[in-house]
Amino acid sequence: MVKAVVGANWGDEGKGKITDLMAKEADVVIRFQGGANAGHTIVNDFGKFALHTLPSGVFYGHVTNVIGNGVALNVPLLIQELEHLVQQGVPKPHLLVSDRAQMVMPYHVLLDTYEEERLGGRSFGSTKSGIAPFYSDKFAKIGFQVSELFDEQLLREKVQQVCEVKNVLLQHLYHREPIDPQALLETLKGYRNLVEPYVGNVSAFLDRALRDGKEILLEGQLGTMKDPDHGIYPMVTSSSTLAAYGAIGAGLPPYAIQTIVAVTKAYSSAVGAGPFVTELFGDEGEELRRRGGDGGEYGATTGRPRRVGWYDCVASKYGCRLQGATDVALTVLDVLGYLPQIPVCVGYEIAGQVTTEFPVPHLLKEAKPVYEMLPGWQCDIRGIRRYEDLPENCRRYVEFVEGQIGFPITMVSNGPGREDIIYRKSPLQ
Repeated sequence: MVKAVVGANWGDEGKGKITDLMAKEADVVIRFQGGANAGHTIVNDFGKFALHTLPSGVFYGHVTNVIGNGVALNVPLLIQELEHLVQQGVPKPHLLVSDRAQMVMPYHVLLDTYEEERLGGRSFGSTKSGIAPFYSDKFAKIGFQVSELFDEQLLREKVQQVCEVKNVLLQHLYHREPIDPQALLETLKGYRNLVEPYVGNVSAFLDRALRDGKEILLEGQLGTMKDPDHGIYPMVTSSSTLAAYGAIGAGLPPYAIQTIVAVTKAYSSAVGAGPFVTELFGDEGEELRRRGGDGGEYGATTGRPRRVGWYDCVASKYGCRLQGATDVALTVLDVLGYLPQIPVCVGYEIAGQVTTEFPVPHLLKEAKPVYEMLPGWQCDIRGIRRYEDLPENCRRYVEFVEGQIGFPITMVSNGPGREDIIYRKSPLQ
């Protein structure tokens, strides 16, 4: 069986924790898209970790952790992350890297940085990890595939071809130093040495796993609103963040994905630029940011303060629908325990009309949130393990959100640790 854990909103929903929980019952955990530009924060018996490229199954010795072909693979960062885990006392995980994955190159990071600088106030809020230039090259057919590292002649010819193109940009648009082809070739040889022990035919491996009845878990990065087709374009990422892409980015048949867990916070948060209808500012926003998550709302990769706001039922209903959610996991519910009343966005007012449908991006700039006020529970709910033991107003909050979004909330997270989880039905089958 194949299950997927994906984000219903802007990313940073707490997918790492949910994947870490579900990985306990999995045989294979796969990252199927995105790169090291976003992180998953996980708190478990080994400590607190921010994973950027490694799948969230790395804390279980029985799991094979897979980097799928859809991932933007930064080889040195992957190996550094692997070594850091081992240094922190985590047993070295089983890792398989797709021979069809493509690599983030040093010039991708440079071009990402230079373009954000050139755009100035019109920038996209990039993490400057090279993701947009990487995916641009992939679809322009000048990216470097892992398998190509093992063909010396092909590699040498391709380096020359790519340097011709990139040096025009570097010298004449950004007025920077050109790439030295020989130095780039040596860099790629270094990547080959680093990644060679882990490279394999992932689609064939997954085919065998499916035939053998193994449990496979797909792990998405970011969320629906960052999808290049269905998100807040152009303030999006450069690979599809939807569960449907898991089949492509991992090398699986689409009908194999049977369970899709869409993760959503009990309030809203986002990193990066773009419309964010329920965003809070001033003291109210700073208070929620300070209390949020485990140690506050700051990006796991960048450390940037996350933008925060009240729960957005319009965006979440849309996000869960696009993901094809069979289950919803509601995270960080414990954070809201300080509030006497909690606003929940149930609609957008645009040009004098109220809608509950998520609009196209340019209309979001005009959208004003329509709130319904719910009573708070004003107590600490960490440590509670049964749904019926939650305060009445807390349960009312969960059930109100569930009714608004129209998808079943089957998991409620009420703390950062592995054990801080409440199942509203039996753990996902």
